[in-house]
Amino acid sequence: MYQNILLAVDGSENSVRAAKEAVKIASLVDGAEVTVVYVSDYKEDANEVIHDAVAMEFDLARKKKIQPVAELLDREKIFHQVEVLHGIPGPAIVKMTKEKQYDLVVIGSRGLSPIREVMLGSVSHKVVNHAECPVLVVR
Repeated sequence: MYQNILLAVDGSENSVRAAKEAVKIASLVDGAEVTVVYVSDYKEDANEVIHDAVAMEFDLARKKKIQPVAELLDREKIFHQVEVLHGIPGPAIVKMTKEKQYDLVVIGSRGLSPIREVMLGSVSHKVVNHAECPVLVVR
């Protein structure tokens, strides 16, 4: 079964839906672990630093994006850890699947940037095509 789950989030409503599915799956296995990953891309980092100007506010902005998912996992008593990465989301998530053996990746079908998705290809599409484990894409 799925013991070690990677849940990719981006602060969108689709992330919360993906988290709900991850909770359902993790609830079926005693001792299941969920790693929540949020990838802050370089452009986002630069914009937030310019607007916030303070490192603590920068971290707070990231935590706000992850908070609904973390609260859901806490409420459902699912053991989890959170990792914030910097880079391009698709490749960063795929790299995680190669560095640590996950049984499943759960990801939303659309994130916060539909224009970027059309131009560069969706993050979920990249993960589905390159991850080294099964991927559940949640709509």
